[in-house]
Amino acid sequence: MADRFARTADRFAARQDERAEELAAKVHAFVQPRGEERALDAGTGAGALAFALAPHVREVVGVDRVPELLARARERAAVFDNVTFVEADITKLPFEDSSFDLAGTLRTLHHVPRPELVIAELVRVTRFGGRVLVIDQLAPVDPLAALELDRFESARDPSHTRLLPDIDIRAALEANGLVLRASRQEQETRELDGYLDLAGCEGEARDVAAAIAPSRLVATVGWYLAAKPLP
Repeated sequence: MADRFARTADRFAARQDERAEELAAKVHAFVQPRGEERALDAGTGAGALAFALAPHVREVVGVDRVPELLARARERAAVFDNVTFVEADITKLPFEDSSFDLAGTLRTLHHVPRPELVIAELVRVTRFGGRVLVIDQLAPVDPLAALELDRFESARDPSHTRLLPDIDIRAALEANGLVLRASRQEQETRELDGYLDLAGCEGEARDVAAAIAPSRLVATVGWYLAAKPLP
């Protein structure tokens, strides 16, 4: 997975820059931060969620295991004085319990073999009374459609593991003692060639992915904001 993101770091960061303003508006409206939070962006990549939160919280820490992506994030952090980045495994976060008021992850779970570990870590480092934010592409409800979509996504991007359906994300949040406060879904229409380019999918792998691509590339993205209740 790290090799794939290392190769496409510049492309990934450029795409992030194109969507930064739109993402920031969406995150602010959905999370409604109070301004005093210490926030975590787990799987930060080039810093998309971290930068969306930075103007509205006290501090943001972004964590990723890909040095090339973190380098792009640090370049973009020059305009913020409250954002730092740490190289680490998001399934074993290097922070003490209850270190953050808000912990989030953006489009990361489907790259992790065991996404439940990521959610458990987000909950562990969030203080009681704090909140957890999860944003990720969702699997279709139909198991066969989900299998076919995962086959395409894996052919396009070897770092892909499995899309979670809405019910699995809700169950993971509940299993960790969280209370869902807000959720929504949005549709994203994608153009095939650009989507393959973004993953650095070329040559024979590109031919294979294109051959099994859905006739319409419309992704469902789920947004979840959950609270960690006071004991």
